[in-house]
Amino acid sequence: MTITTKIIADSISPASVRLTTFQLRYPRFIHAEFMTHRLFSRNASSSRAIPVARMIEDLRRDPAMPIYWGGHQPGMQAGAELTGSALQQCKDEWLIAMNMAIESAEFMVSCGLHKQIANRILEPWAHINVVVTAVSWQNFFALRSHPDAQPEIKMLSDLMKEEMRLTVPHECREGEWHLPYILDSDWVSLKAYAKNGRITRDEPSYDELVKLARMVSVARCARVSYLTHDGRQTSVEEDMALAEKLIVTTPLHASPAEHQATPDRGIQHGLEISWMNPQLHGNLTGWIQFRKMLPSEFVQG
Repeated sequence: MTITTKIIADSISPASVRLTTFQLRYPRFIHAEFMTHRLFSRNASSSRAIPVARMIEDLRRDPAMPIYWGGHQPGMQAGAELTGSALQQCKDEWLIAMNMAIESAEFMVSCGLHKQIANRILEPWAHINVVVTAVSWQNFFALRSHPDAQPEIKMLSDLMKEEMRLTVPHECREGEWHLPYILDSDWVSLKAYAKNGRITRDEPSYDELVKLARMVSVARCARVSYLTHDGRQTSVEEDMALAEKLIVTTPLHASPAEHQATPDRGIQHGLEISWMNPQLHGNLTGWIQFRKMLPSEFVQG
């Protein structure tokens, strides 16, 4: 069982609003609890996209399991952890149930069933990869790092909280962008892509490159990875094609465009701040969210 956290972009605006993006891996069985936090922008790996054979391989290599096998008692919190043969029998039964589900999934695939259905019965033992971006984490940490939280999500929250404490955010000035999954090395590829087919020899402007970088970031956030599902590094062309499919054509799949943002200008009024473009913040107060800049996304009333 694996629970991992990694900050992939961490920025602080001139108004001192911190914007942090994590890539997470945790048991899918706590994903519903994670989804209750509405101030988060999230994208997650989908069972509909992962080949059944690969999902089964992942289960056998690293099955999701409880980290605390608490005994029965009334209420939502488990009692003292089981010991001895009772503990071992429950762990064994958890894996027996997983192997039975794998056999059923393999049989259904042999009958011609699509992965979007066959993978569903494997989910209790699966992990999920998630990219999450937010400016406000206090409520999440207060609830999920609490002793009463389910142990697996408490471990996730504790790791995230500690990583944020140890990480110094990058200063992001007005006009600059918070761009998850964009590495320093990517700007060379973006520049080459921008120059390809240009009539003039003029170098691409910063604004041109940022527009491309936003689209590449959208594609990678949608995949929750720099890589394709088969583990291959994508090209700028492939990332651009996916981003256009998501946020240019219809129907709009705009959630991967919630992670890219640029600082909004704030005006201090005592302890309060008024923003120049609050209608473009979405759930990222103090930042202009790329999603809110998309055509038809924001309609002023």
